[in-house]
Amino acid sequence: MRILVIGAGATGGYFGARLVQAGHDVTFLVRPARADALRRRGLRLTGLGEPEERVEPRLLTAAEVSEGSGAEPYDLILLTVKATGLARAVEDFAPLVGPGTVILPVLNGLAHLGLLADRFGAHRVWGGVAKVITTLGDDGDIVRLAPMAALAFGPLDGADPGRAERTAALFDAVAGMEATASADIVGDMWAKWSFIVTISSVNILGRGSVGDVVAVPGGDALGPAVFAEAAAVAAASGHELAQDVRDMAVGMATGAGSPLTTSLYRDVAAGLPSEAEHLFGDLVARARARRVPTPLLDLATLQLRVQEGRLRTA
Repeated sequence: MRILVIGAGATGGYFGARLVQAGHDVTFLVRPARADALRRRGLRLTGLGEPEERVEPRLLTAAEVSEGSGAEPYDLILLTVKATGLARAVEDFAPLVGPGTVILPVLNGLAHLGLLADRFGAHRVWGGVAKVITTLGDDGDIVRLAPMAALAFGPLDGADPGRAERTAALFDAVAGMEATASADIVGDMWAKWSFIVTISSVNILGRGSVGDVVAVPGGDALGPAVFAEAAAVAAASGHELAQDVRDMAVGMATGAGSPLTTSLYRDVAAGLPSEAEHLFGDLVARARARRVPTPLLDLATLQLRVQEGRLRTA
């Protein structure tokens, strides 16, 4: 199986490196600056008190693709960019999609699925959920913050589930990652989306980590209230969230002393563009369409839009 990983950041860099270590045929499509850094240092995994690991990745840039270098179609495209880079990434990898290619995006939310299906056909697009707690260090290394590293995926159209099962078995055999072929991948994506917007809302509305918010009077009520709104939108959309999903989300949104913040909040705090519309704008639009009240999510969305407006006019 020829695998193309779009991006070599905290998510794509980790999973791609593990696949390279296991001997799979993996190429990374990255920006020129990232390619230069990876050629100098290699792709490095650090953290958790373990020895540093280094792989020499095979790399492509968009310019090389357009010039015809490595332009043969890939079997699997693992799409790991943020929503803010999605449109550009699609143009970059489009020449590498062939009749048998599967595109596996692991973005949060659901808005990207329609874009990909419209461009490449729903039969080529799988839904995906990545659970990995990593970040990029100052030197571009992948820093592991917790042992969790799991992928779940499955076809959106329900066709050929056997291919997803075979891919999951292949990935699950790789040390350092778990993989599952999901029978309800859209439901799994709703579960993660609801969790992400809950923690992000706690961070945004409380202007701090989960621990900062729950440490003040009334702070421990914010997370459960936001999650109830997100879960109501999911249920109205045909995806009732399981009790264990609810328990996990509420537990993590109310953890005393927890340093938990989301990458979206960290982008906002750093004055960077965020996935505001992809994660929040799309969710509140679905809520309005289904007449589900979401006052807390609306307020968080408003704050994010004000921030994005300032960035556009700066």
